Amino acid sequence: MPQEHLDRLTAVDASFLMQEKESSHMHIGGLIIAEGPPPAYEDLLDSIRSRLHLVPRYRQKLAVPPLETGRPVWVDDPNFFLEYHVRQTALPSPGDEGQLTELAARIYSQRLDRDKPLWEMWLVEGLSGGRFAIISKNHHALIDGISGVDLGQVLFDLTPVPTQFPTAELEPWRANHTPSPIRLISSGILGAARTTSRVASTVLRAASNPQRAAVVAKDAVTGVADIAWATMNPAPETPLNVDIGPHRRYVTIRSELRDFKEIKDGLGGTVNDVVLTVMTTALRSWLHSRGVRTEGLELRALVPVSIRAADEHGNMGNRLTVMRGPLPVYIDDPLERHRAVCAAMGDLKESKQAVGAEVLAGAQNFAPPTLLAQASRLNFSTRLFNLLITNVPGPQFPLYILGRELLDVFPIAFLPENHALAVAIMSYNGKLNFGLLADYDALPDIARIGEEIEAAIAELLAMARAERASASSSSNGAPTSTPRISAP
Repeated sequence: MPQEHLDRLTAVDASFLMQEKESSHMHIGGLIIAEGPPPAYEDLLDSIRSRLHLVPRYRQKLAVPPLETGRPVWVDDPNFFLEYHVRQTALPSPGDEGQLTELAARIYSQRLDRDKPLWEMWLVEGLSGGRFAIISKNHHALIDGISGVDLGQVLFDLTPVPTQFPTAELEPWRANHTPSPIRLISSGILGAARTTSRVASTVLRAASNPQRAAVVAKDAVTGVADIAWATMNPAPETPLNVDIGPHRRYVTIRSELRDFKEIKDGLGGTVNDVVLTVMTTALRSWLHSRGVRTEGLELRALVPVSIRAADEHGNMGNRLTVMRGPLPVYIDDPLERHRAVCAAMGDLKESKQAVGAEVLAGAQNFAPPTLLAQASRLNFSTRLFNLLITNVPGPQFPLYILGRELLDVFPIAFLPENHALAVAIMSYNGKLNFGLLADYDALPDIARIGEEIEAAIAELLAMARAERASASSSSNGAPTSTPRISAP
């Protein structure tokens, strides 16, 4: 294998490895509920085995260069054993969804083995209602939310008729030789040299188009300045920001994408603005239940933003930056709360904060692993944000596994150090489902936040419909009055 073909982690991917600790696991994935009966375990293995050539990263593990001479590289695992990664289990009777989410929480309480390919998949039988479930678990260094959706469309089928891959005609997979320590060291040195050369080429191209270069540089400087300003204005201390342990709780909430679109159309903003308003309202009520006063309190959410281009879909690894979105829990009136979220997110998009984050991420490509570890700790510092909220767009059509339709997809995020809650949202086939991952000890009342999310959606939907009815009456010449709905 030629030396230049070593597949080195990007700075962003490597930062997820550096950030992982005993109590902060950096794996992500999802809980999928499908119509039954469940497929036979051997059939599932055969189906996945026939598709692994489409996702070769799933047969690769990490090789770490000696003496911190470069970021880790992906290498073939000569001991790859599919049955280790695809596991089978069953729920005890009655097999309700509460038991299922408890199982997902226990699975997500365990770190992935760094000496093997960084993924697991669990086939869960015994779910009530004639259904079964699949729990997926991938290290964030392997995959991000957007590429994860692409991967799901590879592993699952678009029709009830399973895709047939001619496994008998494929050559048996053989692992490439693992590079020696000397080769890893030399590759790291060469990689640094190539990076320097690319930067020099970029500078030369910029010199040939100074006006364009000036615009890009101005945006980058402005974005980095915005991030610096955010760093100097830390997030407030809350019950969400405490020492966490390795154990997890997990709660799911079903909702309809059409409801969020109706709220958007009636009250303004985007679907993502509505999601953040819902979370603001739910957290405001939860804080009140904890006896926390919210006057003058504004929470900060770390909101990942994908920068994956259309032609990059299907590629593994991470292509994202982050913005720090405000959650104004101090506002009493729910309509004003939504307007404040919309205005704040609009300002963030204008602030070039995402551009600045991308510049900093690119700069990390020059950093040795020790400095990269320091940078990753800064990225996930408690001072910067209170919780993670990520909204991933999924396919708006049904997917199938071995002829069974996927009914629900609930995403699962990760908990950085000193962060007790992470909220992941994913749209799929007309639904917009929430997955709440929490530290086991810090948030025993995580179900309360789920209930408040459902109440917040219902409240905003009622307001949007009232606004539409008011506008309709006004256009018909009838007298109108604007209803006001008080915060709970």
